[in-house]
Amino acid sequence: LLTGFDISILIKRGHQFIYILARIFHPNFEYFSKVVGPLMDTIKMSILGSVLGATLALPFAVVASTNINKNNLVVSLCRFLLNIIRTLPTLIIAKFAALIFGLGTFAGTVAITVFTFGVVSKMMYEAIETIDMGAFEAMESAGGDKFQSFWTACFPQILPTYLSYCLYSLEMNIRAAAILGYVGAGGLGLLINERVGWRDYHGLGMVLLASAY
Repeated sequence: LLTGFDISILIKRGHQFIYILARIFHPNFEYFSKVVGPLMDTIKMSILGSVLGATLALPFAVVASTNINKNNLVVSLCRFLLNIIRTLPTLIIAKFAALIFGLGTFAGTVAITVFTFGVVSKMMYEAIETIDMGAFEAMESAGGDKFQSFWTACFPQILPTYLSYCLYSLEMNIRAAAILGYVGAGGLGLLINERVGWRDYHGLGMVLLASAY
């Protein structure tokens, strides 16, 4: 009752679900030529946004790590900012980006960059706080600055984890980028929205098939 769920509606309209699925699973392969361009836009947005976001995330994660940065105020501010970013879904970020930068793939790339930055930063500062700090402290005692000490003593320890998080984010972003067109951020989402609006489920099946691969 709280959700308005009515099983009678499910029984009466359930055949429509089967009807739509049947059409989706018989894609119109002739429509593929129109899918190629948006598909490439989706892939480019995903790769570029993931690279930019992951690159920006690493130095920010270092600053947000309590075992590297002893300034509690700066650490708290960094983590507060990350918490805000991570609460925003990619579609919301893309909507704001489209309003600011205009419709198109640039807005989608910005949205993916911000999302990746938030996710990778959070996971990386937690990973940095678990590493062995012995070599880092020894290099600082020998006169090295924090950057030199971190790059030499800590970065090799977190590199496999960092690459793993980057690839994980890329996988998530490829899926997310496929629907960013719903808010005007380019990619396959534009075609999905268009085909649904026109009730062209055969064309929609082709778009979904392309996005799955």
